[in-house]
Amino acid sequence: MCGAVLAAKDLLGDEPVLIFSSNDVVDKSAFELVRKAEGADSFLLGKKVDKYFPGGYLKVKDDFIEGIVEKPGEGNEPSDLVNLVVHLHNNPQRLVEYMEKVSSESDDLYEVALDNMIKDGVKMKAVEYDGFWQPIKYPWHIMKVWKYFMGAGNIHKSAQIADSAVVKGDVIMEEGVKIFDNAVVMGPCYLGKNVVVATGALVRESSVGAGSVVGFGTEVARSYLGENVWLHSNYIGDSVIGNNVSFGAGSLTANLRLDEKDVSSGGSDVGANKFGAVIGDNVRVGVQSSLMPGIRVGGGSFIASGIVVGQDIEANSFVRGKWELKISENKCNVAEMNRENFKNE
Repeated sequence: MCGAVLAAKDLLGDEPVLIFSSNDVVDKSAFELVRKAEGADSFLLGKKVDKYFPGGYLKVKDDFIEGIVEKPGEGNEPSDLVNLVVHLHNNPQRLVEYMEKVSSESDDLYEVALDNMIKDGVKMKAVEYDGFWQPIKYPWHIMKVWKYFMGAGNIHKSAQIADSAVVKGDVIMEEGVKIFDNAVVMGPCYLGKNVVVATGALVRESSVGAGSVVGFGTEVARSYLGENVWLHSNYIGDSVIGNNVSFGAGSLTANLRLDEKDVSSGGSDVGANKFGAVIGDNVRVGVQSSLMPGIRVGGGSFIASGIVVGQDIEANSFVRGKWELKISENKCNVAEMNRENFKNE
C-alpha cells in the first residue's frame, strides 16, 4: 500500500485523499462514514470482532487512535477494533512525506508510516463500522464475497432453458447460457456468458464463470468456478477452481472429513467442516481421481487417472500413482454359471 501511495504521489494535490484496499470488501456505507467524519487529520475505519483476526488492530482512547498494531497474535490485541483499509487523509502531502522516509523489515510500511504520524502528533480518529466486511486473505473467502455481490436474479433474454429444466431462487444468467433437459439450477447462482448446464446436472449456490460446461450428471455445490471449466459426471463441492480446468468423468472433490471436524487448507483452518479443493489455472484432472478435503493443486498441473490425492500439489506438477495391473486365469466358467441360473429360474 505504501508503494501504491508513492506511485500516485504526483497526482495528489491538497485535497483529502481516500485510500482503500480491494482485499477489504465492505458496503458503500463504509465510505460515507469516513467521508463525513470530523474532528481529526485522518480517519481510519474500524470493525469490532469477537475472535482473533490475523490483521492490524487499532489502539484507541476516546475515539482517537494511539497506535496501529499489526498481527499482534491471539490474546495480545490492543482492542477489538480491526483496522479496515478505508482511510481518509486530509493532508495527502504529509502522508507522502512519511511514506517516503518509512522503513520496516516487514511488509507493513504503510501501517508503520501511520504509526509514526500518530507518534508525531497527527490526530487520527477511529470510525466504527458495523456493516458487511469480508477480507480476502484465503481462497475460501471468495465464497462469501460473490454471494454478497449477487443481488437479485436476472436471466438474459438470450438464455435457453429447456422446458423440463428447473430454475429456482435468485439466479443470474448471462448472454448465451444454455440449460439442458432435466438440469436443475438452485440459487443463489451466477452463470457467466455461454455457460452450459447439461442434461441431468445440478448447480446450487455456486458461481460458474464464462465458457464453462457443467456436463451430464455433474453436481456443483457451493463452489466458485473460473472461466472455461469443463466437467463431466463429477462432484464439485465447496471448492474454489481457477480458469481453464478440466475434470475427467468420475473425478471429484471430497469436502467432508471422516471425523467431521473443521477442514484445514495450506495449514490454515477454513472455519468450516465442509471444504473441498483449491485448484489453480490450467489444471487437468484424470478420470476417476479424487481430491481430499482442503487439498491445493497448483496451476499448470496434471493429475493422472484413478488416484487419490491426499496432499498439496506444487504448480506445474505431473501427479501419478503407483499401481499394478494383475492378470491371471479366470477359473470361473461364466457360460456354465449363466445356464445354471436359467435352470434355477
